[in-house]
Amino acid sequence: MIVRIMGEGQVRLDDSHLTELNKLDDELLAEMESGDEAGFRRTLTTLLDQVRRLGAPLPDDALEPSDLILPSPDATLEEVRAMLTDEGLIPG
Repeated sequence: MIVRIMGEGQVRLDDSHLTELNKLDDELLAEMESGDEAGFRRTLTTLLDQVRRLGAPLPDDALEPSDLILPSPDATLEEVRAMLTDEGLIPG
């Protein structure tokens, strides 16, 4: 799976990591629903750090279609809310 972090680039991520990332996605959704800005920021940072740690960066000149697009680390709660689907940021 190819994941794009807005403003950073793409990483190739094995599908086996989706369960772990979905737990963070669920936490992020709960924090957004409750308006917990500090928790939202902390969980978004953790989610993006996990994608970077578990994924292999693609070269800057690679133009692979992204299977998943995640917000930039400095995205606001409102910007992330606009990116959500019925399944959150990460399907599954």
